[in-house]
Amino acid sequence: MSARVDSWIWAVRLTKTRSQAAAACRAGHVKVNGERAKPAQPVKPGDEVRLFHGGRERIVEVKELLTKRVGPPVAATAYVDNSPPPPPREHVALAGVRDRGAGRPTKRERRELDQLRGHRPV
Repeated sequence: MSARVDSWIWAVRLTKTRSQAAAACRAGHVKVNGERAKPAQPVKPGDEVRLFHGGRERIVEVKELLTKRVGPPVAATAYVDNSPPPPPREHVALAGVRDRGAGRPTKRERRELDQLRGHRPV
């Protein structure tokens, strides 16, 4: 027995909507057993699913097949999470916030933002 990868990702609550799961598959952000997955690719228990979503990679092993969305406690039992822990909040780069109506950043401001983000000048 098998289930569609996009449906399974949505059912175990790794993405918020099934269309987001299908879009992630089409964009190449989902891999099943190391191979790029299309939305309709079947998954079965024992498969490894890698999903890059929300700025981090999730690595899960399929334990149980679900085709309908279930509650979080039940969804958590359908897979084994082998993902690396998310980075601490202080290590996450802060996005620059501009005042509303300030217009586009000048060349100097853009260079300062790039320097804050750790980008090297070209």
